[in-house]
Amino acid sequence: MGATWRKDWPDIIRRVKRFLCLALFVASPAAAQTTIYQGARLIPGDGSAAIENSAFIVSNGNITRVGRAAEVNAPAGAMRVDLTGKTVMPTLIDIHTHTGFQKGATYRPENYRRETIIDDLNRALYFGVSAVVSEGIDPGEAAFKIREEQAAGRLGGARLFTAGRGIGAPNAGPGADTYKGIAYEITTEEQARNAVSELAAQKVDFIKIWVDDRNGRAPELSPPLYRAVIDEAHKRGIRVNAHVFYLADAKGLVAAGIDGFTHLVRDKDMDDEVVQAIVKRRVIIMPTLQNAERGRNTEPPASLAAWLNGPAHEAIGPELVAKVLGAYSGRPPAQASAARERYAILQRSLAKLSAAGARIVLGGDTGLQDDPFGFAEHRELELMVEAGMTPMQAIVAATRNGADYLGLKTAGTLAAGKQADFVVLDANPLENITNSRRIGRIFVKGREVNRDSLRPASTRSN
Repeated sequence: MGATWRKDWPDIIRRVKRFLCLALFVASPAAAQTTIYQGARLIPGDGSAAIENSAFIVSNGNITRVGRAAEVNAPAGAMRVDLTGKTVMPTLIDIHTHTGFQKGATYRPENYRRETIIDDLNRALYFGVSAVVSEGIDPGEAAFKIREEQAAGRLGGARLFTAGRGIGAPNAGPGADTYKGIAYEITTEEQARNAVSELAAQKVDFIKIWVDDRNGRAPELSPPLYRAVIDEAHKRGIRVNAHVFYLADAKGLVAAGIDGFTHLVRDKDMDDEVVQAIVKRRVIIMPTLQNAERGRNTEPPASLAAWLNGPAHEAIGPELVAKVLGAYSGRPPAQASAARERYAILQRSLAKLSAAGARIVLGGDTGLQDDPFGFAEHRELELMVEAGMTPMQAIVAATRNGADYLGLKTAGTLAAGKQADFVVLDANPLENITNSRRIGRIFVKGREVNRDSLRPASTRSN
């Protein structure tokens, strides 16, 4: 036993160091030191033009002033950080994720536990994502307890919001066997209202509903049922996000007061009627392009393969990287061609919604099988731009718009009075949105995140 103990001792030391590092980061107050960051291109996140050769002051974890370097004077005694040649932007916010099921290259129900959720949140933060919403497949209490610990400052990683268990018709919840038995299955308005009542008692951040027939395997959630869910939720001050497929359902849901769509309509292009209704009623749109996009490929896109085999490789893990890249390969050309036609529906609808001024957020459907945190968000940004959004519009969707939907009044933008949550990039994402992946440093509440501590134990520096 003594020999075993000595053999395991280096790994135990590394785990203790990691715990202490994370504990110090999240439990200690934001840095009291006043710091001025100078020289970077600063993207505020609100859609206004980037500030070239900027300066911004951070004190007690908050930004106190932002402007051009020549116009912002350093307070007496302030520490100076030179960011010349870098680009600074707010951290990302992902409104559509599913935490806890991916462990290494495996994806199964027994993976769902506290440790796996925390691994997902740590990986998200490693890639510059500071907040995520888990949309409807959180059984038990693990997610809620993590949320409480984060609110109390005892746990780090990306901040977790959760919808708990989603609601649908029988067999209409999440499709994979991994999720069987999680969703509420309702057939009456009374059941709909009771489900909302139970979720409200858990203090969920949102309610998730599945409305469509799930490719013919289930009945649709009928209008009287989804209207009952929306009505009961709104009475309790809770917003409702809907998984939708058909254009007709989207129109009915908008009329019923839905708050957000976790997917674009996928059977037809979204017409002017529904686009105008979405804009008027300020319904949130989560494009969730990157899972649908894979089917159009017969091999991995070159730039994506270079990123996953390069800077992102160790943070995601070699086995999982191989599976992610493998999902892009091996399709017959005819199958890929048909998938491209279906995917083009999503691209056209997103372009139309963006042009009309719809409230678009980053929503990657992150955390589905072989769809790891960090990878999904940055791929989603790339595809949003490919579909017709500008890089600036995609960044606003991923920062300010997400913070607004979560009610995070001090997050999402870089301005005086806001929390100092920002990413330092080695290249400009306004020139090429894939530069969002070129992360040099990350700061949350004015403190630099120890990115190395967020990687899997087997890949961290000693």
